[in-house]
Amino acid sequence: MKPFKSFLAAHLQEYITYRQNLGYQIRPSLSHLRTFDRYLKEQNIEKRFLSPSFFLQLRSDLKIEPRSVNAIISSLRVFFQFLIRKGIYAQNPLQDIPELPENDNIPFIFSPQQTDQLLAAVCKRLRQTKRYYLKDLSQYMAILLMARCGLRISEPIHLKRHHYRPEEKTLYIAKTKFKKDRLIPLPMAVATDMENYLAVRDALLVEQQNPFLLAGFKQKALNDSTLRNHFHQAVEDIGLKQPRQIIGKMIFSAPTPHSLRHGFAVATLNAVKNRGDCPQNALPVLAAYMGHREYRYTTQYLKVIDAKQRQQLFYFAKSQKEHR
Repeated sequence: MKPFKSFLAAHLQEYITYRQNLGYQIRPSLSHLRTFDRYLKEQNIEKRFLSPSFFLQLRSDLKIEPRSVNAIISSLRVFFQFLIRKGIYAQNPLQDIPELPENDNIPFIFSPQQTDQLLAAVCKRLRQTKRYYLKDLSQYMAILLMARCGLRISEPIHLKRHHYRPEEKTLYIAKTKFKKDRLIPLPMAVATDMENYLAVRDALLVEQQNPFLLAGFKQKALNDSTLRNHFHQAVEDIGLKQPRQIIGKMIFSAPTPHSLRHGFAVATLNAVKNRGDCPQNALPVLAAYMGHREYRYTTQYLKVIDAKQRQQLFYFAKSQKEHR
């Protein structure tokens, strides 16, 4: 890990180590603290008391979206609470720094038809060579699990061979985001694809035993960046590549692997609604299936519009902007 360089470098490193020892995921906080560390160096800030006005200036100088600015300020507020407990600061200089008003984020949602097209495009990219076929098939299975089971991209990558239970047709997902374990049943079609994949995997890995369910090269897991590239190539193949766009106070996100998770949740709740049942009643089961730490993370999907509504909203917002 790259060292911090500002006058608070030792305290920043101590704080990150402290958070790691408590079992927290440090990636978001680490990124926010590095931004703060760079700013201190760029402004030639030496050892002195940092006042609330300093952080108001920092907030103003960060030329990024309000949502990202708020996340950085929130992380710094927690860091300075740590410094207070250490006796370095008496008061938190960020205590009364207000949040910036945020734009509404409209996530990209794959329709069921677009999801089918994406999976078909990934399948067409399978290279029929001994060196690449299994890796490409593993990437297809990872994207399939994200699309059909709502997994986060990190979850299929880190699955071990024994995490699939063929007798039960279930996947055991261990200690992912929020350090939660869960056991999920696979839809019948996905279980069939998994069985077919394992037959190919076992035939091609006779002499080596890759511990990961979805095998990468040389007994390693799939690579996150490579899997993302594979996803984006397939998105481009089906004509869905589009930039992230800000129109007025709305941010229309570009397709990402996480969009498959959003699409799974929205499609599940729509299916419940189409059966004549109340989507609200399905939220506890959906929350457990998707590994949400708190119920409120799942309730947001009641407000997320589906693919068709999103497209209509985008064209409406765009037309309103053009007529101003």
